[in-house]
Amino acid sequence: MSRVWLITGCSSGFGRLLAKEALKSGARVAATGRRVETLEAWSEERPDNLLRLSCDVTRGEEIRLAAARTVEHFGRIDVLVNNAGYGYFATQEEGDIDDIRRMFETNVFGLVRMTQAVLPVMRRQRSGVIVNLSSIAGRVAFPRSGFYNATKFAVEGLSESLYYEVAPFGIRVIVIEPGAYETDFGPRSAVRSAALSDPNSPYAELVARWTEAVARIFPAKRQDPAEVVAGILKAVAGDAAFVRIPFGVDAVPFVRQRETMSDAEFMQMMREQYGFGAPL
Repeated sequence: MSRVWLITGCSSGFGRLLAKEALKSGARVAATGRRVETLEAWSEERPDNLLRLSCDVTRGEEIRLAAARTVEHFGRIDVLVNNAGYGYFATQEEGDIDDIRRMFETNVFGLVRMTQAVLPVMRRQRSGVIVNLSSIAGRVAFPRSGFYNATKFAVEGLSESLYYEVAPFGIRVIVIEPGAYETDFGPRSAVRSAALSDPNSPYAELVARWTEAVARIFPAKRQDPAEVVAGILKAVAGDAAFVRIPFGVDAVPFVRQRETMSDAEFMQMMREQYGFGAPL
């Protein structure tokens, strides 16, 4: 029997492409977005395999209803993909607490709520896969990205802990860590503090240095998201009980360096190559 996928954040980006590719593979898909009308224009070869659902992951009742309707329609949930999320960027002195809180509600608490809604179904089935979208920012911190880093570091910790808790029920956990890909994340959907463009900010020099570093850290042309989607499909089809998978010519080297270097070595590298920090 084909797997049933429940995917959040399908209006655009990784979520939209993943839902379409999963459908092509023969899966049955419950695709969610904050506004269901963004999903209604899809034209699919297998319309009976697609359930479009409105679901804002900051709203607990919408999450519970999405999970319940998926089970009612398809009879089960085999794969949960916690994809919904966005970035808020600011220095830690200048960050707006309300903007920070809103991002945590989506990136962290939304993921927690969705996982809590689906786990009882997977426990009863004694099987399931939970795919959590993290980021290179879940493994490596950058200046003026601390709040976003914190949400993705949280995803990493939650995922690792979740593996220990749910492995006895036959539930697997996959963590996806993309670098810069051609999705709506970034220029189109990210929120930035106005202070980042203030020439009078005490961090204006740091922000300028970061802008220069971006051109060296991340590829000039955003990478093809199909690579990440193919990787997710492959990982779900596999049998690893827990796995972290970095994607991209930017993320893979940085994650490997962070894994193999001490803090002092890594921070020295960041200082020497990009001018961040001070001698340790």
